[in-house]
Amino acid sequence: MRRPAPRGEFRSSPAGAENRESSSRGNERQSTAGAPLSGQSTKFAAHRRAPRRTGAHLVLPRRLPAPPPGRLPPLPGSCTDARLRRALPRAGEVSGLDTPPGDLAPGAASRYPRAVVDVRAPPPKNLDGLRVVVTAGPTVEDIDPVRFLGNRSTGKMGFAVAARAASRGATVTLIAGPVALATPEGVRRLDVRGALEMRRVLWAALGSGLDGADALVMSAAVADYRPAETSPVKRKRTAEKLVLELVPNPDLLAEVGAARAASGRRLPALVGFAVETGTDAEVVAYARGKLAKKQVDLVVANHAGDSFGRDDNRAALVDAGGVEALGVLPKPDLADRILDRVAVLCHR
Repeated sequence: MRRPAPRGEFRSSPAGAENRESSSRGNERQSTAGAPLSGQSTKFAAHRRAPRRTGAHLVLPRRLPAPPPGRLPPLPGSCTDARLRRALPRAGEVSGLDTPPGDLAPGAASRYPRAVVDVRAPPPKNLDGLRVVVTAGPTVEDIDPVRFLGNRSTGKMGFAVAARAASRGATVTLIAGPVALATPEGVRRLDVRGALEMRRVLWAALGSGLDGADALVMSAAVADYRPAETSPVKRKRTAEKLVLELVPNPDLLAEVGAARAASGRRLPALVGFAVETGTDAEVVAYARGKLAKKQVDLVVANHAGDSFGRDDNRAALVDAGGVEALGVLPKPDLADRILDRVAVLCHR
């Protein structure tokens, strides 16, 4: 089996390999197009006969009973709902393979999308009754009515966390920066624009005494700086240099961590993200620094190039006990790994 190429590298293939493979597939289709279906009786193929005419009357083929249910083996890592499995190709005309009626064609699972084959198992209800606040997406800081400072966050990670937390039974409040994503089912969504607005909405959700939530997952990429002044009109282009004065935004997670430490409370559980550049060791070192500086329970360390705009992510979970390095995971799966930790923190 050919080892898949690592992310960021290109894999070359022998010249003409794609053409030979395409030709081979075409020959297979031609060779099986007119062949009888192996393992199937002719009565199950009769519904494909063309209608015939008798005099002035059109005689349609008689409707035949459906094929008997065959053996439907369970799919690895998926549910056993027969309605979902019937969406996969059976032997014969669709798959072109010699398989008994009702059986899944060999290799069907590898040729069809994960959305059909890999149905996620129902999550544990280990967040039932808990209140979880999630922040997601970027914040944008307006320069004028046309321009702003922003970042590359799309909100996919935070929305995945919110969706999976709701499916685990949590009452979820999602505070989202400007993103083009649908609200997950069962989630209360609050839209914001800049860091100061997110700060106000976040504290309203948490409560001044931090008694409004049991966990905070701070996955939003909050802008570090904002313009000192926002122009009420568009700044016109000139031949001169334009110098913008930037002032630092408040560190929202550090504020919450300091307030929790001052109150002596154990909750809310606090999860932060460290999106960095550099080597793996450097990214983990940055995450360890944030863990201590912001007084949080868990930091998800990841590379900017592995996270922004993608449907998957490569991350490490960093806490006081050490580092758990994770491979490349779809963001819903990574959300589950994070929420497993949140459940432990909330029930300790």
